Amino acid sequence: MSNYDNFNKSLAQRFIKYAKIDTQSDPASPTCPSTLKQKNLGHELVKELLEIGISDAEMDENGYVYGTIPSNTDKVLPVIFFCSHMDTSPDCSGENVKPIIHDNYQGQDLVLPDDNKIVIRMSDHKDLKHQIGNDIITASGTTLLGADNKAGLAEIMEAAAFLMKNPEVKHGTIKVLFTPDEEIGRGVDKVDLKKLGADFGYTIDGETLGSIEDETFSADGATLTIYGVSTHPGFAKGKMESAIKILAEILDSLPKDTLTPEATHQKEGFIHPVSISGQVEEAEAQFIIRDFTDEKLAQHGAFLEETIRKVLAKYPKSSYKLEIKAQYRNMKQILDQHPKIVQYGIEAIERAGVVAKQQSIRGGTDGSRLSYMGLPCPNIFAGEHAFHSKQEWVSVQDMEKAVQTIINIACIWEEKE
Repeated sequence: MSNYDNFNKSLAQRFIKYAKIDTQSDPASPTCPSTLKQKNLGHELVKELLEIGISDAEMDENGYVYGTIPSNTDKVLPVIFFCSHMDTSPDCSGENVKPIIHDNYQGQDLVLPDDNKIVIRMSDHKDLKHQIGNDIITASGTTLLGADNKAGLAEIMEAAAFLMKNPEVKHGTIKVLFTPDEEIGRGVDKVDLKKLGADFGYTIDGETLGSIEDETFSADGATLTIYGVSTHPGFAKGKMESAIKILAEILDSLPKDTLTPEATHQKEGFIHPVSISGQVEEAEAQFIIRDFTDEKLAQHGAFLEETIRKVLAKYPKSSYKLEIKAQYRNMKQILDQHPKIVQYGIEAIERAGVVAKQQSIRGGTDGSRLSYMGLPCPNIFAGEHAFHSKQEWVSVQDMEKAVQTIINIACIWEEKE
């Protein structure tokens, strides 16, 4: 049994150091990583891995960081990996992040000093009710914090340091994987599975204390192109069919009370237009389509096409092209074939003195795609809240429980296999 104790405050210090490094990813960039600055954090992570004794730590040309905690048991065990991502979301600035520790939180409004209009209130953040007496870290009001997913990075690093310093804590071979570009859906595009050399793993990228997520959305992306008829607007009567207006009509014809993010929750899926562009002759919309089963995903795609056809029936000279491409699939389909991975994760959380909450993600993780690449990979809480926003926060005590959970997972696999 392990006894991790953050007595020297190294966990918060690690996290704050990482948070100050700007690692925002860029969906418009074709490179990997999408922003070179992500490698600044990668270099720091490699340096720290080497310092704690992980001698094979390295970052490859694409910005992926790898390292191995060697086995210290005579048992032949599966190889586990722990994974977090280095980039922060393009949705909110990650430049010049100034983390602030609010010691011994007592339920008060947290007014952020660099913009006092940004206030973190318990009434808006329900999980703050469970944080009385804890130490809360926020940004200063003009940026996100980056707890998504630098909390996970710090937790994995702390767990790795503990295991390297405490050889009496028995475990098999453990791999560390830090990825770029997760926030723009490319987190495992160029992962080297041979170099990773693992059988399965756990992403440390979840929200609420105690959560383990073994189910994600299944996801498709759709591109709709409308081909209208352009003529001089002064002589357009009976001739022009504006692709812009046709596209607007299609969007307006989609449901407003169902099948849209604003009106769905829990296990309900949606069709969501995320961008539009175009002229009279040709206009385009990008959609994301989400649900928890492949069957419902296919139904949503068919419904979108049916809606398009109904509108286009009014415009006989115009046409359309709809391309639907798979993005990722619900990892539960894979994890259900390997139940011990989730069972041991739940036990590890409970050994940390926390009630485990098995739940679904209305989104995806690196683990969604890794699961379909042959590496089953549920998601464990990192303690991050209100991510992608200036109100982002994390609790130091929740992070400590995540570190303990990572260590416990390593121990349980050694004990039980």
